Parts: sequence; C-alpha cells; structure tokens
Amino acid sequence: MSMLETGFASIAVVLVLIALRAPIGIVLLLVSFGGIWAALDFNVAWGIARAIPFDFIANWSFSAVPMFLLMGYVASNGGLTDGLFRALKILLRWLPGGLASAGVGACALFSAASGSSVATAAAMSRIAVPEMLKQGYDKALATGAIASAGTLGSLIPPSILMIVYAIFANVSVGKLFMAGFIPGVLSAVMYVLMITIRVKLNPSLAPRDVQRPAPGETWAAIREVWPLPTLILGVLGGIFAGVMTPTEAGAVGASLAILLAAVRRSLTWDVLKTAVRDAAIGTSTVFVIAVGATMFTSFMGLAGVPRAVSSTLLALGGDNPIMLIIMIGVVYVLLGMFVESIGIMLLTLPIFFPMLQAANVDMIWFGIIVIKLLEIGMITPPVGLNCYVISSSLRGLVSLSTIFRGALWFIMTDIVTLALIIAFPAIALWLPSVMIN
Repeated sequence: MSMLETGFASIAVVLVLIALRAPIGIVLLLVSFGGIWAALDFNVAWGIARAIPFDFIANWSFSAVPMFLLMGYVASNGGLTDGLFRALKILLRWLPGGLASAGVGACALFSAASGSSVATAAAMSRIAVPEMLKQGYDKALATGAIASAGTLGSLIPPSILMIVYAIFANVSVGKLFMAGFIPGVLSAVMYVLMITIRVKLNPSLAPRDVQRPAPGETWAAIREVWPLPTLILGVLGGIFAGVMTPTEAGAVGASLAILLAAVRRSLTWDVLKTAVRDAAIGTSTVFVIAVGATMFTSFMGLAGVPRAVSSTLLALGGDNPIMLIIMIGVVYVLLGMFVESIGIMLLTLPIFFPMLQAANVDMIWFGIIVIKLLEIGMITPPVGLNCYVISSSLRGLVSLSTIFRGALWFIMTDIVTLALIIAFPAIALWLPSVMIN
C-alpha cells in the first residue's frame, strides 16, 4: 500500500472510530502514530509523538483557552448570567413569539461569556424552555430556538473553537474574535426575524403575552444583568482597542468575572472550586484533541493527502474561491451529521488549507464560514449535539424528534445567513480591518 493509500485508509478508520463514539483525541493520536510507523519507522513515529505536545503547548495563544473557560464558568456559576432571560422577556414581549426571541437574545449574551455552545444550550434550556412551554408555546419552536441559539457560543467571541482554529490556521486570535462579532449578531437577528414571521403567520405557535410588567419591574430586571455587559465590554473592548492581546484579555476576563461575582456576593468557595475544576477538565480535553490533530496533520502531510485532495478539488472548481467554499461546505454539512464540531474542524483543516491558500482565500473569512458550518452541524440529525443536550436537560419532557423538527427552521435560516457571509465577506472582515493593532 502506497503512502497516499495509507493516508486515505487512515481517514476512513478515524471517521469510523469517531462515529462509534471513541474519544477523538485518542483516535487521532493512535491512528496517526500507527500510520507513520507503518509508512516510515517506529522511531520516527515515537519522535514525532514526543515532540508535538511540547511544541504545541509552547504556543502562547493556547493559554487563552483555560482563562476564557474559567471566565465562563465563574460567570455562569457565580450568577452573572442570572436574569438575562427575564430582562429580555420583558423588553421583547411586544414581538410575536417574544419569549422565543428572548431566549435567542439570552443565548447570544450568554455566549459572549461562555465561549461554549454546549454550555449555552444546557444553561438556557433549563431557564427558557420551561417558561415557554408553560405559556403554551409549540414544543418544537421552544426547544429548536434554544438548541439553535446555543450554537452562537461558537461564533460570538470569545470562542474556544476560534482560538483552536486560529492556532492551526496561524491567524490572529484577536482579529478572528472581531470577525465573528457581526456574523454572530446577524445570526441572532435572523433567528428573531424568522421566529417573528412564523408566529405572525401562525399565531397558534406562540400565544401572546398579555400580562404587563409591574411598575419598576423593567428597570429592576435591567439592573440585575449589568455585570454581564460590563464583562463583555471589558474583554472585547480591550481586544478591539488594542489594549490587550486575546491571551491577556482572557486573564483580565477571568479576574473581572471573579471580581463582579464578589461584588454581587455570589462568589463562594464552592463556586470558585467548581469553576477551576471545570476549566481544567475543559482545557485538558481541548489539549488532547489538539495534540492528536497536530500529529494527524503531520501524518497527512507525509502521506500527501492534502496535495491529492487539493489537486482534485481545484480541477473540479478551478481557482474560483466561491466554488471551493461551496464544495468544502457540502463536506462539512455531511460530516456534521455524524461527527462533533471540533473533530470535524481538526480532521479537515490540514486537508483543505493547501487548496485554500492556492486560491488566495482569506483565512479569517474562511474561519467564520467554518464555524458557521459547524454550528449547523450541532443541530443537524442524527448527531446534533445541542439537540441531545436540550433533550437531556429537559429529562424527556420533549422528544428528540420534536427538537430536531424545531431546529430545521433554524438550519434553513443559518443557510441564508451563511450565504450572506459568503456573498458579502465584509460582514466578517470589516470589523477586523478597523481594529486597533
């Protein structure tokens, strides 16, 4: 078997093992180690396996991951996100389907502190979905809205997926964060617009809220959520103004979250201990996957797989970047039905990068497109992770098939949003272009 055949066979083995729910990082490490050993020599494979973890962890940008994870866990466990849904419920009550739109808005704001789609979906499903069901909302609409809006945790900065992508693509984390802001807001607005139109056409989906807020309740609800905008402004404002690097912003964000929780008197030893533990577990998970992906990248390069795939796709699509993006998008959507997002990204990036560079595709723009495609995968059956998270959080209150049915409308909305980002790259690239270095 030639090196190229070994490379393609290894990809097939990886996909099968991941589909069987084997740990992604371990799969990538073992398959790439075995492939290099079979193709070259055990000593070469062992040497690469020993060197990669040290080389990878030396990347300064990676240290932002534990800081942003700690910030998110402190913000969530320390009560900084409490009251988001309540405040937006009052402010958006005039809209058709206002509770569902409030859930979308709450997910968007929570995402800016969390950086994790799964964490956002899990947290908001326990708050927003029961309230919507109590008010008589259609189950598919209620659960589909939160499952889909939860994916904004990957697109609205700070995002762990963005940090990992930036490291592998060798682009600025700060610029990628800024590039995701407008597409993230656009995605949320498109969700709200779709909900409003659907409910306007079919009022039975979401009964009108006829109960008016009590005097002073609106301002009380707004005052309750002031810590979260303060945290977001402190982190993203510092990056945009060029005052802090993303790594420094992560440390400042974690410190600010702890300070704000202390000011609100919600910071306890248990909250801090749980946040540190969860951040350590999350960082370790990302690190193992990233190390496995780095080794897999080395193996793919040795096998010549990226060069072979690039030649084939370039022959099919020529050097037209849009055609390449569409073909790559189809691959991501198909993989998204079976493999979780970080696995897809780290499995495919080493294969697609050479052809994208040959076609002069802006890698920051492509990064936003990739993350948007991964968001679609997180709510696409049969392995839409966010839908499973919602189902688990609700403990069988709503069937999984109903959640997927509700998410379908949001998938169609995502496709429209993605088409806008592809057709008008400035949606993603304008903010980084005016960012202060």
